[in-house]
Amino acid sequence: MSRRPQSYDESDVRVRPGKGSRPRTKQRPTHDDAADAMVVSVDRGRWGCVLDGDPERRVVAMRARELGRTPIVVGDKVSVVGDLSGRPDTLARIVRVAERTTVLRRTADDTDPYERIVVANADQLLIVTAMADPPPRTGFVERALAAAYVGGLSPILCLTKSDLADATEFAAAFADLDLPIVAAGRDDPLDAVLRILDGHLTALIGHSGVGKSTLVNRLVPEADRATGVVSGVGKGRHTSTQSVALPLPGDSRPRTWVVDTPGIRSFGLAHVSADDIVHAFGDLRDAIENCPRGCTHLGPPADPECALDGLDGHSHRRAMAVRGLLAAVSSGAAPTDAPVADTPAPDTPADPETDPAG
Repeated sequence: MSRRPQSYDESDVRVRPGKGSRPRTKQRPTHDDAADAMVVSVDRGRWGCVLDGDPERRVVAMRARELGRTPIVVGDKVSVVGDLSGRPDTLARIVRVAERTTVLRRTADDTDPYERIVVANADQLLIVTAMADPPPRTGFVERALAAAYVGGLSPILCLTKSDLADATEFAAAFADLDLPIVAAGRDDPLDAVLRILDGHLTALIGHSGVGKSTLVNRLVPEADRATGVVSGVGKGRHTSTQSVALPLPGDSRPRTWVVDTPGIRSFGLAHVSADDIVHAFGDLRDAIENCPRGCTHLGPPADPECALDGLDGHSHRRAMAVRGLLAAVSSGAAPTDAPVADTPAPDTPADPETDPAG
């Protein structure tokens, strides 16, 4: 049986270009015309950025291919190119990430090697703690302090729900650390808080249910951050699921920003050493130069020759307070007695494209 010959035309022909037909170069554009911006939000591989720190000039950007999987988080200073009009459905590109001046990191627990960057380039850390419902826990504050000292942020303790319980005893536990303390209950004026925040980029952290989002709504009324209730067993419900930087109203220069972060279940410090914490205090940093090698600065009996024991006056009181801090954060895994969220908390390693921690 003979086969009928097939007919071909030019549409049936596919010619693959040779490997040498396409010019290749390792040179990359310098993007000298890139605009400076700050990242204010992260959502599923898209970054909200404000040009020159002006909240009225907001663009949505993607990460340029040449950056690979470089993590980009809220607070990062970046360079952007492309469509910078900010019109709906437009997209710019992040082509550079500037070196960070400060970094607030945490891990899920003290053995987890996966570090989550909470915020970059923040000047201050406002640790929001309720005096009741849920009850305050010194362990979380101690760990947040350690992370702030190591990351280069100035910590501030912010007490909420002080109308439900006296804050004197809890605040006294941190007196010798020279830690600023402000009250921000529902009925407390916010003058002291606003003075501390003025001109700074400040990150707010706290367990769910402590009133952090309520405080943000008072500071930035148009923010309309979701608020929740605390269940009868003292467990908070996560109401903020993404970190976001918000400008405070007014025309102060430099502009004041606060970063509202999701409620945190635990604060692991796998990346923190004893020396990292002590180095945050100038007088103590100089003293431990005389410590023997391998000293953990916990004092006798573990470290009978620790140089911190030779200090006197205020430095000695502060050294003992820091020693207590070291003992608290080195006692084991990160505390898990924090309010447990009814919705998933960002404690599970995820693809940096979608994980707000990068």
